Amino acid sequence: MMHPLLNRISVDPNVCFGKPCIRGTRIWVSLILDFLASGMTIKEVIGEYPQLTKDDVRAAIAYGAEMSRERYVEVPAETT
Repeated sequence: MMHPLLNRISVDPNVCFGKPCIRGTRIWVSLILDFLASGMTIKEVIGEYPQLTKDDVRAAIAYGAEMSRERYVEVPAETT
C-alpha cells in the first residue's frame, strides 16, 4: 500500500516540467532532498520555504525512499 504521505506529492506535465513537487507548490521533491542531504534540518528547510509543513518534507523523504527501492511511485496528475 502506498505511504499516505505520498498524497502530498504531485506530478503535472504542465508544472515544473513534470517533476515531482509538493502538491499545490512548485517546490521540487529533489530540491528538498538536496537540502536535507546537504545537512539542513527540516526546520531550516521550512524556514527557507515557509509554505511547507513538516509532513511535506517527510513526504519528500518518503518519495525518495520509494524511488530508491526502484519502485515507480504513481502519483495522481494534478488537474486544474
